[in-house]
Amino acid sequence: MTALLVIEDDPAIRAGLVAVLELDGHDVTACADFSCGLRAALHAAVDLVLLDLVLPGGDGLDILSAIRRTRPELPVIVLTARGAESDRVRGLSGGADDYVVKPFGVDELRARVAAVLRRAGGRKAPVAETVVAGGATFDLGRRVALRPDGGQAALSEQEAELVRLLAVHRERTVARDELTALLWRTIAPARSRAIDMVVQRLREKLADPADDPQVIVTVRGCGYRLGA
Repeated sequence: MTALLVIEDDPAIRAGLVAVLELDGHDVTACADFSCGLRAALHAAVDLVLLDLVLPGGDGLDILSAIRRTRPELPVIVLTARGAESDRVRGLSGGADDYVVKPFGVDELRARVAAVLRRAGGRKAPVAETVVAGGATFDLGRRVALRPDGGQAALSEQEAELVRLLAVHRERTVARDELTALLWRTIAPARSRAIDMVVQRLREKLADPADDPQVIVTVRGCGYRLGA
């Protein structure tokens, strides 16, 4: 079942969206204001966000910006009465996957939700239970790593999840703050140092020294990525 988040302050529109989407078989969470919407968008396990821009307590574009910083693969459809071309450009440039102007028809909404979910499904490459990096082989299901020297190391839940996240985003460097949000579902820049501790413990288990990394590569000023 696909999990959707609706962030909409108008009670009638919110209730209608929830009813239509649940009728289509989706599991729907609804928020009516900025603070609830931001918290759910960053922390809840959802597959798509439908986001109004005019919200009590803040601007929906700020929620969109926060999603793109911390959950860049989460698709967002903007639902708004702001129909001017300049507003559309701001929304799409800010990272929205689609922009729907109110009022809109139920069939149009269903079609747009289905289209965005299809695109998002293709965007998220599944990660195999086995990940190879820098000569090490990770069995994420069993939480065991085979070191480059042939030895084995047991992985903690956090260490295995860190490897999985880096493998999901293998094509790029993942920022420490982003890893913090993904691993602990929280926005706390100070806690991003905890990521360094997880990486350090993992390197020690893998005999992967920080000054000559093979498995976990540090990109100074950016974050981490898996070795080739």
